[in-house]
Parts: sequence; C-alpha cells; structure tokens
Amino acid sequence: MAALFEGYTLCGLVPAQNLPRSGIQGVEAERDGDHVVVTDSTRSVTVYKVSDQKPLGSWSVRQGQTLTCPAVFNTKTQEYVAVSDLKVIRVWKEDDLLLDKTFRATVSSDVWRVHSVSGEEPVVLFHRGAVRLLDRLLEDPQQQVEDLLASDETIRWSTCLVAESQQMVVFTSEQKGETFLYLHRLNPSSLQKYRLERVEPGLPLLSCSASYQDKHIRLIYLYSSGQVYQSSVPLRNPGADRGAAAPSLPHSLLLRLPVGEGRLEAASAQVLDESHLAVVGVPHPSAGAGKDFLCIWNTNFQTLQAGKEMAGKIYGQLWTFSNKLFIPHGKTLSVIPYECLTSCLASALGKLKQGKSEDCKASSALVPSWNNILQGDKAPPPRTVETRKTRLSRKSQLAAPPTADQVLDVIKTAPLQEVQEAVGLLLSRSDPADLQPLAGLLASGLVSRSLAEPTFDTSSTLVQLVQSRSLSHSVCPDLVLMALERKDYFLCQLCLQFFPDIPEAVTCACLKAFISSPDDQLDRVTLEPDSVSFMEALLAKGRGQATMQNGFCPAALQGERADVPERGGATVRPGVEAHREKKSSTTPGLTCPVTLNKAVLLNEVLLTAYSDTFLLPHLKDLSSQEVVLFLQYLQFLYFHFSEDDSFQTLWVKSPSLSQILDWVCLLLDAHFTVLVMTPEVRGSLLSLHNFVKSQVRLVSELGKVQGGLQQLHRMKASQDVGQYSIEVIELF
Repeated sequence: MAALFEGYTLCGLVPAQNLPRSGIQGVEAERDGDHVVVTDSTRSVTVYKVSDQKPLGSWSVRQGQTLTCPAVFNTKTQEYVAVSDLKVIRVWKEDDLLLDKTFRATVSSDVWRVHSVSGEEPVVLFHRGAVRLLDRLLEDPQQQVEDLLASDETIRWSTCLVAESQQMVVFTSEQKGETFLYLHRLNPSSLQKYRLERVEPGLPLLSCSASYQDKHIRLIYLYSSGQVYQSSVPLRNPGADRGAAAPSLPHSLLLRLPVGEGRLEAASAQVLDESHLAVVGVPHPSAGAGKDFLCIWNTNFQTLQAGKEMAGKIYGQLWTFSNKLFIPHGKTLSVIPYECLTSCLASALGKLKQGKSEDCKASSALVPSWNNILQGDKAPPPRTVETRKTRLSRKSQLAAPPTADQVLDVIKTAPLQEVQEAVGLLLSRSDPADLQPLAGLLASGLVSRSLAEPTFDTSSTLVQLVQSRSLSHSVCPDLVLMALERKDYFLCQLCLQFFPDIPEAVTCACLKAFISSPDDQLDRVTLEPDSVSFMEALLAKGRGQATMQNGFCPAALQGERADVPERGGATVRPGVEAHREKKSSTTPGLTCPVTLNKAVLLNEVLLTAYSDTFLLPHLKDLSSQEVVLFLQYLQFLYFHFSEDDSFQTLWVKSPSLSQILDWVCLLLDAHFTVLVMTPEVRGSLLSLHNFVKSQVRLVSELGKVQGGLQQLHRMKASQDVGQYSIEVIELF
C-alpha cells in the first residue's frame, strides 16, 4: 500500500523560454533528511530546510560563468562541491559568503558529475568515463585521466551507490543508437561494461534508476512507449575487459504504463523500494488526455497505488529523499511526502481475507501481474481480417482448437449460443498456465458487448470465467458493476469471493445493493451452497436454547441493565428483566434481522479485502435505514460468535469475530451522529455497550487467574519433599 500526502511548494522556478528544461539541474540531499541542495540551470546553489520551506543560504558564480553539474554536500567535511565551466571544481563551507573567495581547482578534463553518498568521499565522473575520488583528484588537479569511452560515445545518466561496503559509480552511455551500462567500483578499482538489449529501434530512453538488492545492482529504465524494464547485474561478475565486446544485459518487462496513442516526451521513474515505483509525466489511467500526474505503482501486483495531478508543465524530473518526492512543474518546485508499506497482497489490496480459508489463499495466489501477462514481453500477434468465407465457415474452424483472436471475433458479432459454445470450447482446450491472460481477454470482450447490447446475457459464461480463479477486478473493472446493474447477485457473490483487488467503492456499492434489495427478490436467487449452508446452520443454532458460554448469557446480559432507566425515568429491576427474558422466545440481539439470502450476501462483503482509509468515505453514502439494518445484522453475528467462538471455525465461509468488530467500528465512525439520533438503534447500542462491559469483566477475571498461575510458576519447588507430603498453595 502506498499513499501520497498533501504537497507544498519549496521554491519558485524560472524555466527557460520555449525549452523543455525546468531551470533546475538537480536536487541533492544535504546534512539530513530535512535539508536539500538545489542547483539551478545557470549560476546559483541554494540550501533549503524542507519543513520550513525557506532557504538557509545561497551562492552564485560570477556573470559569464556557469554551473555545469549539480552541487553536492560532503557529509565527511561538511562542505559543498560544485563544478563550473566543466573544469573548475569549487569547494566551500556554509559560512562562506562569496564563491570567488573559496577554494577552486582546475582539472585537466571535462567533468560530467560529482556524486556524493552520505558518509563516503565524493566521487568525480569525467565526460570520457574516468572516475576519481575528490580528495585524490584535488591533490593533483592537473593529473591525466584516461579515456574509457569511444570518441563518439556520450554519457547520458549516472548515479553513485554503496554496495557491500564499496562505493560504486553506475552510468549509461549512448553510441550509434546502442546503450551501454558501466559499473565502476572503487577500492579496488574495477570496471564492468554491458550492452543493454534493444527494446525497439529508435525508442528513446527517458530515465534510469539504480538500487542495490541481494548482491545485485537493479537497474530500472523507462522508455517513451511507457514500458518500464528492469535488469539485474551481479556484483561479482567481472563483465567485459576493456576493448572486448560488451556482453548483452538481459532485461524483463516490469510495468507497462498507460500512455494512450502517442509517446512520452518528458517523464521519469524512480525506485522507492523493492516493490514501489514513482512515475511522473505519465497520464493517469482514468484521467483524460493532457493531464500530467505523479503516480506510485506497485510493481509486484501491477496496481496503481496513489496518484496526484500536477498543475503546469512537467519537465520529466523527479528526485526522492527521506520519503519525499521533489518535482518541478509549471513554475514551482513541489515537495510531495509519500508512504510505502511492506509489499504484500494484504497491503497492496487491503486487509487479508479469512486466513483459515484455503480457497481464499489459492485465489490470491493465482492472481499474478495482470498487466505483464496480458501485454507481456512480446506484443500480441496481429489480428487477421475475417473475410466472408471465413465467417461462413466459422463453426468448422472452431472444431479445431480455436485461437483467442478467433473467439474474440465470435464474441463481437455471433449469437449468444454460439458465443457460449466457442468460449467453452476454448477454455476446455486451454493449458491452465495460459488460462489467466486468456480469461481476462474473454471477460473484457463479453462485458463490453453486454454493456452495448442489454439483451446479450452471458451470465453463465462469466460465472465459468470467475470460477476459474484466473480473473481480477483490475483486468475487467466493469464486471461487478454490470452484475449489480442486472441484479445478477450470484455473479456478484462469486466476484466478491474470488477477486482479491475489488476497490472499496465497489464493495460499498455491493453492500448498498444487497441491503436495499427487496427480500422477495433475493429469495429467488440461487447462491453459492457453502455460504448458504453456513447461514442455515447459524440460524438453526439461534433458534435453539441459549446457554452460557465464554462467560456470556443473554439472560445475564439483560440482568446487567438494572441501572439503565427506561423512558419516563422508571428503573428496571433485575427480576423484572429476567421475567421479560423468560417470556421472550428469543433474545433481540440473537434474532437475525434479514432473510437468509441477504445474510449470505452480506457475509461476502464482510469477507472482502479493504483498507480502512478508503472504505470509510464510501460507507457514508449509506442511508440511515440501511445503516441501522446493517448494524443490527452485525450485532446478530457478534453475539452469536462471542457466545460460541468454536462455531465459526467449523465453516470456511464464516466471517471472523475480528472482521465483524472492524465493520462495527467503521459503521460507528461513519454514522456516529445518525446512530445516536435514531431511536430504532438505541436498543442495539445499549446491548452492544452492556455486552462489551461483560466481556471486559471476563477479561479482568481471566487476568487475575493468569496472574495467579504466573505466581505459581515462579514459586520454587521444595527440595526436601519426602515420599508423601501435603502442600497448600493460597492464591487469593
């Protein structure tokens, strides 16, 4: 799970007229996570305290001189380092006022960048590929540096990182349309060179990002087509000798970003952690064209985790330090705080489903990287144009194993029966390993036609696809909403069971539809048998005689209400309340307020994965009548499970007690005022309140027992016990 928080402006920009540059060369980390060094594209270096949004110091070179690479901060000496006019290295401290009066040295070759990592010596990378530690270079500024690159080879990107306690400079170069990767290690000095495999001829590389993971250098690079590739380079691989042909570095497609019809011109991607990627300058999947966004993608699950629209022009620049993203856009440099939680299915998609359910685990495990599977490392084969002859002989073609393109053509125009036969034949003859991308394509085609033709109903085929556990909501986002619109509650139930990534808005739409649907309409629906069996057993148990279990008895609960005044100020005596309990055939809290099928569907909502932050706003859309009914049903489940906690463990389709409590808390948070002001819910709230009091007393008594047992455990056994002895231990 990832989130973008409210951003703020760090400083204004003066972008060059009619040029794609923002006016900023770079943003580098300073002494801690709250300070950065900003270098503009011409003459100035400014240090900012990020939280205060104010500059602490600024330095400029003279008129006619130009800063040619971003300034960095040397954490070892507390000094700033910059390069002007390609060859002049300048070093100064925070209390220096003028750069002209600080230390400077002219080197023998053009400098590409100066890199600095916290706690390490700054490193100087020259235009021709040579690398020097800053201290050793300043000892003899005019020392000759070697040319590691060819005469027509140009550095495009570079960074510095620490791997296995060794500093390493990583940079890419371009030569005659080929891209090369260099890994230059220091102490001892060694060089590895690789050639990046071509993705597509003439496809420009927009940005690179490198990180160290598991004894490998992980390289992420974004192309103008929106494809994000990754490569992994082992540190102990010697690479190619100088002068030898560089070995090819394999790559794999990590993410395919939505770019629409054109190409990206100014975009950047930065690695945030092992499974999250920040991307700027790429359209949001659900936004219109012409809008630029900052997005965080989860690369493990191919899901968009957070997005924020950025006003003004995007320049394709992005930096990240201390959980903050620095983005120049329009005429401002913005700071956007972010948070990335541990990458797992629970955090990427919401709370985990029922942990004891093997079906749920299998369902989650079967949903892979959908974007990668559907679009893959290889482009889909070209679709052939169907002629009249092939259309007439379509049935004979389907006798042989049909292809996905053939079945998709059938879905578009063929009658309903022929579509069902074609899809069934393709699914029966498909390899289970290939079923996941195939099911997504088929479901999208069926839903698209169903939305266009209201009379086209392929519910049974869609049920078959959902039950294959090869679909997710991300692949076919219109499926659940279409099922709700057509009141196909069986299909909705299956989607809630097998889709691990249903958005909270869709979950609340299902909840609202289930609660508001008439009982007679739901009673005619055939639902999943195991879920129905669980509710039938629970209702049958509720009609039995109540007993005391887990320290709770309904009669005792009502007796505890002796101090609760009724209307008119009369106080209810325990004996009178017990008499009322005997006269009542069932306890109000133990009476199911909904019919069987409605309860089954509500259970599916309780078992659906969600995130509290995103679910709470949508719960506020429920009406007061729907809130009261849902709360009464939650109270019914809560009382039953607390009375007999062993019952829920016998059923796979049973919501857990913690899930029920979470939903009760969410409902109270979303509709606190409504519930307090509604007379119908007064009894339920009082029952819940008294029940919680009884549970608190039970836990308190158990704590006393636990303390006694611990004291007994700490007592030392007597060493002189004979063959027969009597020992009295007094606990209280």
